[in-house]
Amino acid sequence: MLNEAQALGVLPHERCFVREVRLLCDGQPWVFARTVIPVRTLTGPRRRLSRLGKKPLGAVLFADRSMMRSGIEIARLSPGQPLFTRATAGLSQSLANIWGRRSAFFLNHHPLLVSEIFLPAICPHHS
Repeated sequence: MLNEAQALGVLPHERCFVREVRLLCDGQPWVFARTVIPVRTLTGPRRRLSRLGKKPLGAVLFADRSMMRSGIEIARLSPGQPLFTRATAGLSQSLANIWGRRSAFFLNHHPLLVSEIFLPAICPHHS
């Protein structure tokens, strides 16, 4: 996947808020999600994006009538890539690769980037 700053259209040194969560099913991590939000996006009503706690990001994004979504990028991640390392931290099995997707969302033209990495428990017969 291209670098996050490039995908967001921001300068590499621009400050961003990062949220990482694991989505569980029956106590097993199925998805590692990483959201990168430029600080300049977090103004006005969009400030709530930095205080979601356990509230799903999708509930906020898809309720916003101004929301637009870019195309979805799909990638196979391998050991040694930073996102692979973060997504698989704490997993007991070693993996040759994992799959993920990402897309940019725009709330009143203000960007944020959401990456979702699918972990082996989501499809145990194909890990």
